[in-house]
Amino acid sequence: MKGLYFQQSSTNEETTFVFQERENFPVTEDYFVKLQVKACALSQINTKLLAEMKMKKEFFPVGREIAGIVLEVGSKVSFFQPDDEVVGILPLDSEDPGLCEVVRVHEHYLVHKPEKVTWTEAAGTIRDGVRAYTALHYLSHLSPGKSVLIMDGASAFGTIAIQLAHHRGAKVISTACSLEDKQFLERLRPSIARVIDVSNGKVHVAESCLEETGGLGVDIVLDAGVRLYSKNDEPAVKLQLLPHKHDIITLLGVGGHWVTTEENLQLDPPDSHCLFLKGATVAFLNDEVWNLSNVQQGKYLCILKDVMEKLSTGVFRPQLDEPIPLYEAKVSMEVVQKNQGRKKQVVQF
Repeated sequence: MKGLYFQQSSTNEETTFVFQERENFPVTEDYFVKLQVKACALSQINTKLLAEMKMKKEFFPVGREIAGIVLEVGSKVSFFQPDDEVVGILPLDSEDPGLCEVVRVHEHYLVHKPEKVTWTEAAGTIRDGVRAYTALHYLSHLSPGKSVLIMDGASAFGTIAIQLAHHRGAKVISTACSLEDKQFLERLRPSIARVIDVSNGKVHVAESCLEETGGLGVDIVLDAGVRLYSKNDEPAVKLQLLPHKHDIITLLGVGGHWVTTEENLQLDPPDSHCLFLKGATVAFLNDEVWNLSNVQQGKYLCILKDVMEKLSTGVFRPQLDEPIPLYEAKVSMEVVQKNQGRKKQVVQF
């Protein structure tokens, strides 16, 4: 039985993906289930986070968002039984790659898959659903009537975040990084209040948002990265597509919430003072936070269940690429790791 792993170079600059033979599985542990994987979604591996968590290995398992059928259960498993259809996210310290026919996983990382949800939909939605819930419910307290700016809304994550915001009755504004993205966002139903095309670098995001909100600013901003420095210090692509941190602060309304994916966000005293005058807050979106704290497992399971419920009722309509077989996973992961894909890629077994 083969699984996909990645191997980092000594300089951490290059990541190589390799298939390796797996050893025979030992007897299932007390709280673990043995799972036959039916689908596994591909996501970028945060090698920097793994290094900070002292989790570096010579070969690290690849693939964490899985959906499959329970084969065996441990003696103390209470939520599942053989033949149950389940979906979940393997923890950071999992020894098993999701890109393998059979894996072992603790029952607290799994929930039941709704019957009418396909394997690829379940695996392809679960992680982005968790990220959207974390950003909009736990970090920014989304409620009906709020205005929300979601950067790069045509990405796999942005699409789910837009749908969750709409479901909660928010007014959504989004940015598009290309003409194709703009057309995609304009076709979404319910419709977005405003699509801001930033592909040519000439549109000012802050001005557009203030115009749309009558000068009040938006209540919640969910970014996809920001520029921290002057034009001369940023790469050309990042300079063109991402707003400057000052733009975000400008367009944020009184009492607003800025949820950022920029882990190295640097705010100078004038920036902090401006946020203070607005009574605004900044929160960091780390979707691994649930896996880093065992205390939060109850909330985490509730999120997983709600994501699957909304997927089954049509609230979430994920943007998935065509499923691929396992033997193509190596090449696809190389593309995903370079952040070159737009739609969510799912391996189907």
